[in-house]
Amino acid sequence: MTAFELGVGGLILLSAFLSMAAGIGILRFPDVLTRLHAATKPQVLGLAVVLLAIVLRVPTWGVVSTAVLIMTFQLLTQPMTAHMLGRAAYRSDHVRRDLLIEDDLGRDIDEHEHELERAPESDELREDGPAR
Repeated sequence: MTAFELGVGGLILLSAFLSMAAGIGILRFPDVLTRLHAATKPQVLGLAVVLLAIVLRVPTWGVVSTAVLIMTFQLLTQPMTAHMLGRAAYRSDHVRRDLLIEDDLGRDIDEHEHELERAPESDELREDGPAR
């Protein structure tokens, strides 16, 4: 077994450790937002490490282009997915607010609700019909 093969094996073991850390974090963390953090950060890094190991082991253009596409789509979709799940959990009260350091989303929602209360009624909402 060469040093190169040991290096590739080490990368695969690192990827497995990161994936395991993500799974443990999902099980152990107390609320949705910290679980989302545990699920996204090490999982993406673990995927990047295993893709690097695959590219190092089989350095062909087909493998490299496939690995680049996989990582690109993962980097584009994973943060957006976590963001949308976090917002949905926040709005459905599945977030432990006592663990939040700063609640920016709550402040923004309150400001928006106050703006809606102060806004004059639109023509569609008037009881007597649109103004003429």
